[in-house]
Amino acid sequence: MRNPGIALTVLDQLPAAVLSADARALSTVLPGPTLVHLPGRRPEPLFVSVLLHGNETSGLRAIQKVLADYAGRELPRALSILFGNVVAAQAGVRRLDTQPDYNRVWPGGVLTEGDPQARALQALFGEVLEAMRARKVFASIDLHNTTGHNPFYCCVTELDVAHLQLAALFSRTVVHFRRPEGTQTSAFSKLCPSVAAECGRASDPQGALHAAEFVDAVLHLAEIPTQPVRSGDVHLFHTVATVRLKEGVSFSFDDRPAILRFASELEWFNFRELEPGTVFAQCAEDATACLDVRDERDRDVGARFLARKGGRIELLRRVMPAMLTRDERAVRQDCLCYFMERVWGQTPVDKL
Repeated sequence: MRNPGIALTVLDQLPAAVLSADARALSTVLPGPTLVHLPGRRPEPLFVSVLLHGNETSGLRAIQKVLADYAGRELPRALSILFGNVVAAQAGVRRLDTQPDYNRVWPGGVLTEGDPQARALQALFGEVLEAMRARKVFASIDLHNTTGHNPFYCCVTELDVAHLQLAALFSRTVVHFRRPEGTQTSAFSKLCPSVAAECGRASDPQGALHAAEFVDAVLHLAEIPTQPVRSGDVHLFHTVATVRLKEGVSFSFDDRPAILRFASELEWFNFRELEPGTVFAQCAEDATACLDVRDERDRDVGARFLARKGGRIELLRRVMPAMLTRDERAVRQDCLCYFMERVWGQTPVDKL
């Protein structure tokens, strides 16, 4: 049985107040996760999800801009919008401490035993998928922000032409990932070309503008381009490991005493290829005792990537981090970062 506090609202008309609502005020307009279907000239809808993380607000502002631009005019394609964690948005956080992550519980994800709210959300998002399957969804865009310094980039779980062409419309930087599981992007990839668009910091207005341009461009497509994607079209990277802090490990980004001490400029490592020997942190204990590094098969691979040398944790191989941030809450709720490796030249993706 579904948790009574979680239910999907489905609307065929957008409440007018949504067009001007701040993310923190959206919960006064929408009761919870809400799926809105809007008609357009082409009937197969573009699906866009916003606020799966409550403090990632560029997606909401992008949708507001797109709909304001089409006020009084027909959309070029039907548009279905999922407004996600409006309760967390009201608090200005990624998720409440009592909530599961709304982008880790989609069908296909493995849930923690004894978490009825996660099971309820997975059932709810299953309803969303089935509704969009019935409507013959054209493409899916999940709009997000990053907490640290990162460029605009797109994430895909599939490496076929359609997924890469859709991603390339947003950014030349594309990341292929298989973990974390239970993401919206992975769930929708079984139905249609599906991407997660990372729009930089939520405080940067350019992120919302760029996302709005992306949504508008896809609304105008008659079909996803079918020509091959080559190495000159995008810079493709593969997420090879997720780095998390182990339970109870203290950390700081300055000179405050802690088991792990990171440099204050750590997030500037994002999307830079770092050479072996690069100092990743100062550490009072062995790296494997502080950091949990897992590959896409959930295997412990910390010893392949990191080693403690003279009180410092150093990289053992060339990697490119993503999502490093000084936001301590984000580090605890999600992860410290992802390690990526460049794909082009290593796989035949440019022949797709």
